[in-house]
Amino acid sequence: MLEKLFKLSERNTNVQTEVMAGITTFMTMAYILFVNPSILGSAGMDKNAVLLATAIGSAAVTIMMGLFVNYPIALAPGMGLNAFYAFTVVIGMGIPWQVALGAVFISGIVFLLLTVTKIRQLLVEGMPNSLKHAITVGIGLFITIIGLKLSGIMNIRLSLIPPTLEKIVAAKGNGSPLSFETIIEMGKLADKEILLAIFGLVLISILIARKVKGAMLIGIIINTLVGIAMGIVKVPTGFVPVAMPDFTNNAFFALDIPGAISMGLMTIIFTFTFVELFDTMGTLVGTTSKAGLMDKEGKIPGIGKAMLVDATGVSLGALLGTSTITAFVESAAGVGAGGRTGLTAVVCGGMFLLALFFTPIVGLIPDAATAPALIIVGSLMMESVKHIDFADFTEAMPAFMTIVMMPFTYSIANGISFGLVLFPLLKLITGRGREVHWIVYILAVLVVVRLGFLA
Repeated sequence: MLEKLFKLSERNTNVQTEVMAGITTFMTMAYILFVNPSILGSAGMDKNAVLLATAIGSAAVTIMMGLFVNYPIALAPGMGLNAFYAFTVVIGMGIPWQVALGAVFISGIVFLLLTVTKIRQLLVEGMPNSLKHAITVGIGLFITIIGLKLSGIMNIRLSLIPPTLEKIVAAKGNGSPLSFETIIEMGKLADKEILLAIFGLVLISILIARKVKGAMLIGIIINTLVGIAMGIVKVPTGFVPVAMPDFTNNAFFALDIPGAISMGLMTIIFTFTFVELFDTMGTLVGTTSKAGLMDKEGKIPGIGKAMLVDATGVSLGALLGTSTITAFVESAAGVGAGGRTGLTAVVCGGMFLLALFFTPIVGLIPDAATAPALIIVGSLMMESVKHIDFADFTEAMPAFMTIVMMPFTYSIANGISFGLVLFPLLKLITGRGREVHWIVYILAVLVVVRLGFLA
């Protein structure tokens, strides 16, 4: 049945590999179960309600992606979009969280319309192959940055002058230091957490080099056990691994759609839609490329169905009580572990449901255990750089900016935006405008409009 449903042999995989890949993906993104309630809780939402929405929404949409699309891609409330929802929309603009959820729901409907009319699919088809490969590499570096920060190997130190400090304190910790006030450096290698992360990095590298099945999952588990032995992971007194979820406090169907419409939140809806559009496109292209699902012409079979599931997830998340659910870049960890089919996604979705009952165990897994897996996935995704023609500057520069802007601005959407503007611009100036798909010109204009909104 599994063979018929997921075409395992056709994609050169098996049940054992897919199960391990699904668990690996979950391990690398399980942090969202605790981070999302913390971020949305700061906007006045009940943390338990957000936890329920995060787990159930992530499980439902991820399983849908596995069953209906057969992609090894997991979805959950997106980092960055949840911060925009909480700090910019709810706290910064003073909009009730119920109304903000209504705006998220509407952006999901817009997504559905764009998908049903096949506009989103056309966007992917029109994307130049050099940018598609650049997206894969950029996401790899983006994942690496996340892993380096989580591990503590990379440290960002602040040295604030009094005026900047006063502004940030007045804004309750939300502000932008000047360029010379932030210093990127290596963390203190004497710290136990960093030593544990380095140990995990070496361990998983050795396991992969030795072609050990489930290398990343094994590494994460061993690292967690070593972390307990080192005293980094604290097992609470009277620790009980299983706990029943509390459904009494939930935010199911608490969104206010009429409120979002009456308040005229078009700019907010546009921002949710635009960022989600490029974030999802980048994750889908990058992950499917690494999984070998993209053909030589740069086409991805089933991309339309994947986008339909993703769009459904946006509105479903809002109905359950969480910010935008989107394709997670950490899905690449499962692909790096050998995941090639939707079975990986189904397993990951099942883990989200189980996590409702095993949150104490999930809470024990330290960042130092999952960070090495993310760093190694970044290295695996660098392979796509060889498909970019760096001898042709009109191909090289847009690809380069796509790659570097993702990790260094902490946004997949920003990377794609720069690439989409530079590519048609350089082609036009060099008299090669006909090499550009017409949809790319429209995207470039939309990007400029978005940058105008940001300005």
